[in-house]
Amino acid sequence: MSSITPIRFTGTFRSAFPVNGPGCVGCRDGEELGFDFSYAYQPIVDLDNNTIFAHEALVRGPEGEPASSVLERVTDDNRYRFDQACRRKAIEGAADIGLPQRLSINFLPNAIYQPEVCIRTTLEAAHEHDFPVERIIFEATEGDRIEDAARLAAILRYYQRSGFLTAIDDFGAGFAGLTLLAEFQPDIIKLDMALVRNIDSSVPRQAIVKGLMRTCSDLGIQVIAEGIETLAERDFFYNEGVRLMQGYLFSKPAFESPGTINPSSWV
Repeated sequence: MSSITPIRFTGTFRSAFPVNGPGCVGCRDGEELGFDFSYAYQPIVDLDNNTIFAHEALVRGPEGEPASSVLERVTDDNRYRFDQACRRKAIEGAADIGLPQRLSINFLPNAIYQPEVCIRTTLEAAHEHDFPVERIIFEATEGDRIEDAARLAAILRYYQRSGFLTAIDDFGAGFAGLTLLAEFQPDIIKLDMALVRNIDSSVPRQAIVKGLMRTCSDLGIQVIAEGIETLAERDFFYNEGVRLMQGYLFSKPAFESPGTINPSSWV
């Protein structure tokens, strides 16, 4: 992956995006969510050198309850505040546990009103907790219904120019797919686990994934295979040249701590 130099923001943000979105008002007013949550961290491994490439921050309840217990409380009224709180808490938690690798944060594409304003929370949290911006990956969840792929592409493009790495999560499962990829080329795509599951014995999955991998290679995009659960799945992707993987084979998410890799999962 090519190195991206972070931009230092010293002046006034300028944008073609609307400045009066309701989420921006909510951010300025500092409204509280009304519920608490925390994070678990799951490693993404690099099988080129058997190291951890990054940890993905996965939302959990304050005592480690499943993500659903938190996400069911997210509404149209608090979606923006939740997205902003997620960024702050993920960075704060990563700093608290001394995470030395990259941090991958999911964000809600439909919660972004004005990227320059929305990104301030992230920049402030990174500065406050001394977490380098260039170690942060923003994952847009492709499984979330994207109402305007061109607008999401513009948001991701702004994040990329700001020094963050960008990723499209759950690629192949959602509503934008190749149309989004035609608008914007992220640093990373994460293949949805539905394409990964039992790929070693599924000719259709193999054909689809190989086509996606050729496209990503042509566009200079790295591929992460997520949801790896078996050695056979791992070996298929490894033999096809994929080196970044994530899944229970390597490590389950660890609540408020870095994940520990199962030694037998390395190549």
